[in-house]
Amino acid sequence: MSTPSVSVEAVTKRFAGHTAVSRLSLQVPSGGIYGLLGPNGAGKSTAIRLVMGILEPDEGRIALFGAERNSRRLSARIGYLPEERGLYKKMKVLDHLVFLGETRGISRKDAAQRAQAWLARLEIADWAQKKVEDLSKGMQQKVQFAGALLHEPELVILDEPFSGLDPINAQVMKDIVVEIARSGRTVLLSTHVMEQAERMCDRVAIIARGQLVANGTVAQVKADFGGRHVALGFAGGRERADAILADPRLIARVDDYGASAELKLAAGVEPDKLLAALVQAGVGLRRFEVVEPSLQAIFVAKVGADPALASLPAGAAA
Repeated sequence: MSTPSVSVEAVTKRFAGHTAVSRLSLQVPSGGIYGLLGPNGAGKSTAIRLVMGILEPDEGRIALFGAERNSRRLSARIGYLPEERGLYKKMKVLDHLVFLGETRGISRKDAAQRAQAWLARLEIADWAQKKVEDLSKGMQQKVQFAGALLHEPELVILDEPFSGLDPINAQVMKDIVVEIARSGRTVLLSTHVMEQAERMCDRVAIIARGQLVANGTVAQVKADFGGRHVALGFAGGRERADAILADPRLIARVDDYGASAELKLAAGVEPDKLLAALVQAGVGLRRFEVVEPSLQAIFVAKVGADPALASLPAGAAA
């Protein structure tokens, strides 16, 4: 078995009496995309800062590539995009990337060549001689993303990399993340966007209240959640479905989107019984499908019951 890229063992971090991370243990295998999932305030960014050595754990142990995390020799093997974007606003874009490359041990000439290639790949080559402050937030995010990848790191740690990006730019960066994983390198991806995680990640860990609540391959996490699940799409008579969806004899839980819903059936209930009830009530359906549970449904079930997280913005559990 290959050495994990990241090993976190029973790590705890407290701030002024608040426990941000509590006895967190997880292993990020070498190669592929590992998703660290949770709402804002759940401890994801704290966990990543602990892995990066920006913070020190109060308890527990962290290793990277099988070595103690505080070894400076490891920094050249890691690329990091923090949640807080930080660039020198007065520097020109190309100069900034060259500077970042040189801090990773790349020669100025090589760094310039790599930077120009990345700017072209990210479709911002025309802005190479502009000051960072002249760029939109999305463009600045692309620049920092390029800076994290310039030295071709073995481990790429991305904290909410798609936050604030429009769908086109998010797709460009997503394609690059997938390409990195396919090359055999490792991506540790922190996100609260479950749809992205489900499509991209090989393995996931869901964190709530600083604690691990689910962990494993996407298939394992879904299997552990258990139960029979049905996806509905309503064509008409939506209001007639409300009483059925609220019937605990049929439905264990509902993830309701209005025009559609994902249901977990009550124990022992077969899907055809639900279908018959909906048809008898006159509910029009454009979709009735027995499905595996989505990460979104698992996430809501694992995290949404916490009253401390209920006041978070809607996007925090998106």
